[in-house]
Amino acid sequence: MTETIREQLEKRESMTLCPGAALAAETRGREHPETEDPHRTAFQRDRDRILHTKAFRRLKRKTQVFLAPAGDHYRTRLTHTLEVSQIARSIARALFLNEDLTEAIALGHDLGHTPFGHAGERVLDRALEGGFRHYEQSLRVVQKLEKRRSGPGLNLTWEVRDGIVNHSRGKAVLYGKPQGAEGPATLEGLVVAVADAIGYISHDIDDALRAEVLRPEDLPRDAVATLGATTSERINTMVVGVIHGSAEGVVGIVPEVRDAMLALRTYLYSTVYPCVAIDTEIKKAERMLETLHAHLLANPLPDILEADPADSLARRTADFVAGMTDEYAMQLYRELILPSPWRG
Repeated sequence: MTETIREQLEKRESMTLCPGAALAAETRGREHPETEDPHRTAFQRDRDRILHTKAFRRLKRKTQVFLAPAGDHYRTRLTHTLEVSQIARSIARALFLNEDLTEAIALGHDLGHTPFGHAGERVLDRALEGGFRHYEQSLRVVQKLEKRRSGPGLNLTWEVRDGIVNHSRGKAVLYGKPQGAEGPATLEGLVVAVADAIGYISHDIDDALRAEVLRPEDLPRDAVATLGATTSERINTMVVGVIHGSAEGVVGIVPEVRDAMLALRTYLYSTVYPCVAIDTEIKKAERMLETLHAHLLANPLPDILEADPADSLARRTADFVAGMTDEYAMQLYRELILPSPWRG
């Protein structure tokens, strides 16, 4: 019997990938069993399903750092996701890990992000009993909120779901700590977690320089000397640092590169993100979303009322708000909260 293309691809994985890599043929499976595709591996199918979701398309109008930027060159949550995917794939390929699994996790890792970035996440975390975390919402998006003809959810493989929900818990690599049970279960998931850090460290600094909220000379000198003076130099040094710092079965970072990454990350959190120019707008966004969320909870729209009745009204409202783009949130706020001029 002639082998299918999928079977040939699976055989190639088993022959070429490193011993610790996740093999599509050995996936832990899906929640609901499906007939295998003759042309694509299980991880390829997952990547494709994520890429074609409405949640993925909405990322293009969700904040990375600078709220609803008018400039064409600032990152959005979508461009962040694409940059993380490229970085993660480069690392995975060099380490002979499963590139398809890596890409699927990277493309899905931020699907649950709220409008206005972490500002929206804080609003929903305060409002929702049990709290709100974007990585858990990302899993909820692919497991339930996105719909297929066969029913709710994308029915992704266990490995992709694990990588998505644990991408924020894989930072042990960044701190040089043992890779314990709290982070992603696969090496590919760990690569995405590190690539996420490489991505935002690089492009958040680049956007801050573009916005003139910092100057090149403000950056920690030792970190710049180690990683490079430009965005491309820094990304390349960090990627190479991961490749050379990893060994069979372990994802790591060369110590001097890791120290420089941590220095830039600390600088972002202590100086850039809280700066007046950014923080002022973030607080405005939080106040707006708090008001909008409270209004929708008291006066739910049809999309909220028609969602799964098994979920509480608070949960359905949080899902609705989390799925908004920045622009839609502002538009809805104007329509529902602000008075309209009389046009008689």
